[in-house]
Amino acid sequence: RIDRIMSYVKTDGVPSPSLLKMAKIGVIIDDWMQKLDITASAIQCWDSLQANYGVNVCTLMSMMSEQLLPSACEVDVTGVVSMYALQLASNTPSALVDWNNNYADDPNKCVLFHCGNWAKSFFPEDDFEMGYAPILGSTLGDENTYGIVQGRTPSGPFSYARITTDDRNGVMKAYVGDGMFVDDPMETFGSRALVEVPELQGLLRYIVKNGFEHHAAMNASHSAAILAEAFETYFGWETYHHNA
Repeated sequence: RIDRIMSYVKTDGVPSPSLLKMAKIGVIIDDWMQKLDITASAIQCWDSLQANYGVNVCTLMSMMSEQLLPSACEVDVTGVVSMYALQLASNTPSALVDWNNNYADDPNKCVLFHCGNWAKSFFPEDDFEMGYAPILGSTLGDENTYGIVQGRTPSGPFSYARITTDDRNGVMKAYVGDGMFVDDPMETFGSRALVEVPELQGLLRYIVKNGFEHHAAMNASHSAAILAEAFETYFGWETYHHNA
């Protein structure tokens, strides 16, 4: 299992004990998923694993997502359902992201970030490596947070989606849309991308006013129309198709 990890991502500078811990828990997760025929997962990656086991499992989650077995952070179950929906629409891996900082003074651009576990397909081969998570490391110690994958997604098509539960009304709801990954200068760490979305401020207002989580699923495709049709026509969900 260590060999599989090291052939998947550059591990220069990662301590051997951290790689061994990743390999061990990877065997356990794979065995559990195979026995129960599980095809998607949502893992408690913040911050129990670091505090109790001393490693990040982002690389393992990235490897699963790359194999079209999507894996979401922070036990975000409807987040991984959103990832899975985009994956089915495009037949390519999805990732879970934070809607993050606006970009400079451009109202239609923003940073997407996770610390991170995005599938390898989102990155150029020469910009994909394992590291540690400095945010978690600031309180738990960097040595307990090795295992993230980091790099930047290059320009190209971009779709986003979020499914959630409206618990008071007992219904499902969603939003979907398309944009573009762009290559403007950006300095940060982790798994990251800069995106351009038409009328982004309107989308963010909709997300906040309608109680959606800060997580969204993304995919390197233009698949929003497919999801809107599936969610509305076949599932009967209230679905906002941004800028349709």
